[in-house]
Amino acid sequence: MDRPPVSRGFKSKRQAPEAVRLPPGQYLTTDFPVLSAGPTPDIRVADWKIALQLGGSLLGKWTWDEFEALPQTTITVDIHCVTKWTKLSTIWQGVSFDDLLKVVGLSEPPDAYVMAHCDGGYTTNLPVADLVAGKAMIATRYEGLPLAPAHGGPARLLVPHLYFWKSAKWLRRLRFMPKDEPGFWESRGYHNYGDPWREQRYDGD
Repeated sequence: MDRPPVSRGFKSKRQAPEAVRLPPGQYLTTDFPVLSAGPTPDIRVADWKIALQLGGSLLGKWTWDEFEALPQTTITVDIHCVTKWTKLSTIWQGVSFDDLLKVVGLSEPPDAYVMAHCDGGYTTNLPVADLVAGKAMIATRYEGLPLAPAHGGPARLLVPHLYFWKSAKWLRRLRFMPKDEPGFWESRGYHNYGDPWREQRYDGD
């Protein structure tokens, strides 16, 4: 199967100084710490599928090979963990949320919120406005290599402008919702939105 073309992404020609790119309360790291709510699942790509749902209705479902054949995008972004580390200029490849909507024939999102469902029972909620217009992707590669299981492989959500718990690992399903509802960490005291620049780590921040 021929691989679809990979976009050049949207890396800025001029990167701001490191200090300007560091949200308040964060520190820079060159490592990629591994933090998970539970054990790393053993997921074979031959068994992997991902679905897009509107309520209980199926909008689209893809096997690994089908998903790999969708339009691919490469982006270079900074990522910020709620545990206060920031890693600059990370490179990811996958299918943008915008392209996923186009594939299922949607010119605009059908609802205002999305719940991401993952292996291990993890969920996280997001406004659709934070997924469209190039803000998010389902990532399958990091730094040019298949995404390692410890970092959410074979596929994870990537929403780099929010704290990294919103970039849910081991993604299996995205479900549109008309009303917001908290996910796993959000129902356990984490902030419902998670903006690093406003230090929205916990409920009440």
